Amino acid sequence: MEAIKQLTEYLLSPGSEDPRTPPKSIELEQALLGGLMLNNEKLDDMADFLQPEHFSEEAHAKIFDTLTKLSETGQVDALKMRPYFENEQLLASAGYGQYLEDLQTAAVPSAPLRDYGQAIHDLYLRRQLIDTGADLINEAFDQDVDDPASIQIERAEAKLFSLAENGLANSGPVSLSDATANAVKMIADAVANPGAVSGLATNFTELDQTLGGLQKSDLLILAARPAMGKTALATNTAINACRYKNAKVAFFSMEMSAEQLATRLLAEVSGISSSKLRKGDFDQRDFYKIHEAGADLEKMAFFIDDTPALSIPSLRTRARRLKRTHGGLDLIIVDYLQLMQGTGRGGSENRVQEISEISRGLKAVAKELDLPIIALSQLSRQVEARDDKRPQLADLRESGSIEQDADVVMFIYRQAYYDRQREPQQRAEENVDEFQQRHTAWVEHMAQIDNKATLIIGKNRHGPTRDIPLFFEGAITKFSNWEDDYSIAPTNND
Repeated sequence: MEAIKQLTEYLLSPGSEDPRTPPKSIELEQALLGGLMLNNEKLDDMADFLQPEHFSEEAHAKIFDTLTKLSETGQVDALKMRPYFENEQLLASAGYGQYLEDLQTAAVPSAPLRDYGQAIHDLYLRRQLIDTGADLINEAFDQDVDDPASIQIERAEAKLFSLAENGLANSGPVSLSDATANAVKMIADAVANPGAVSGLATNFTELDQTLGGLQKSDLLILAARPAMGKTALATNTAINACRYKNAKVAFFSMEMSAEQLATRLLAEVSGISSSKLRKGDFDQRDFYKIHEAGADLEKMAFFIDDTPALSIPSLRTRARRLKRTHGGLDLIIVDYLQLMQGTGRGGSENRVQEISEISRGLKAVAKELDLPIIALSQLSRQVEARDDKRPQLADLRESGSIEQDADVVMFIYRQAYYDRQREPQQRAEENVDEFQQRHTAWVEHMAQIDNKATLIIGKNRHGPTRDIPLFFEGAITKFSNWEDDYSIAPTNND
C-alpha cells in the first residue's frame, strides 16, 4: 500500500498560489479503478457517462482508458496491465507495477462503483465550471472589438449547455429487433387510432394525412414568392400546434419585429384585419374580440425571437436555452432562411456555399434537438418570367442543397395573386359592351379563386407529393382547410 500512499501525497502536494484547489478526490478515483480491475463487468454500468478525461489525474485517466480497451478482449487485472505502464513516469516514481497491484488489493468487492463513477463525473463538471468561469472573466477583460459581449455570452451559454448534457446516456445503437418492435407498435397505434398522426399535428387535415404530422428531426422548407403568405401559413401552423396540441414553439423572426408578428397573430385569432388593428379602427365589440384573442395567445407557449441575421450557432444556443428553461420544445420556425448569417468565409461571391451551410446547420439542429424545423425560404425571380407561375424545386433560391437537406419541401401558390394583376383594360377596337363583358367575366373568375391557395408538396422524403387546397383570408392573414366536395389525388410517389 506504500505505492498508493506515496503517489497520493505527491498528487495532493501544494503547487498553486490559490489556496483553493480544484475539486477532486484522488482516493475516490483509486477506489473506482481498483474495483474495476476486480470486476471488469462494472465498466458497462458507467460506459454511458464516464470517460478518461473525467479523471483529475493523467495517470488515472490512462489506467481507466487502458482498462476499458483491454477489457474488450477478456478479463483484465493489474498484472495484465503492467506492460502498458512501463514508460509511465508518474507511476514509475511510485513503482508502476506495485501501484496497480495496490489499487486492486485495496479494492472493496462490494463497493458501489457506479456511484463512485458518478461522483468522479460530478467533480469533473465542477472543475469545468471553474475553467469556464475563468475563461469568461479573462475574455471579458480583454475587450476585443472583434469579440463583442453578446458573442461571449452565447459562447458561454453553449459551453454551459454542453456541460449540462455531458455524460447523459446516449441512445447508441438500436438492435433491429427493438427497432422492429417499435415500428410494429407505431403501426398498431395507427390501427387503433384511425386518422391520428404520428408527428405534431398542424390541424391542416390533408397536410397531416400526407406527412403524418410534423415529424421529429425533420427539416421542412416552406417556400414562395413574396406576398404569397409564407409567414401567415407558418404562424397559422404554430398557433394550431400550440392550441390543439399544447406544443411549445420557438419562432425566429428575422424579417418582422415581435410586435408586428404579434399583431398578425391577434388579427388571425380575433378575426379583425391587421389594417384595422394598426389604425385602431374598431368598435367596442371588436375590442372585446381583441381582448379575448390576447388572453388566448397569452396561454400559449409561443416564443418569438426577432434578433436579425442569426447564425446557426446562435439559433442553436437560444433553442437549447428555451428547451432547457421551459421543459421542452416541440417546433422551431425560421423566418426566413436567406436572412440567416453564415460564417462569411469567401465573401459575397460564396453566398451559395453560405446558404448550403445554413441549410445543413438547420437539419443538424433538428436532429440534435429531436424536433421539426420549418424554415421559410424565398424563391428566385425566374418564377415571374414564366407563363406558368407554379413554383418548382428548381426555383429554390441560391442553393440546390436546400432541396437536398430538406425532408419536405412545400410551396405556396395563389393564382388569384397573379390574375388580380391582369384586370382587363378597354381596348381601342372594342366597344363598352364588349369590354364590360370581359371585365364581368374577370370579376366572376376572381370571385371563384380569390380565397383559394394551393400548398404544393414538391418533396416528401417519407411519402407522396401532392397539391393540397387551402382557404386563404388575406385581411387577417389566415389559412384554413378548404371545405369542398373534391380532393386532389397524389401526383407522385418518392
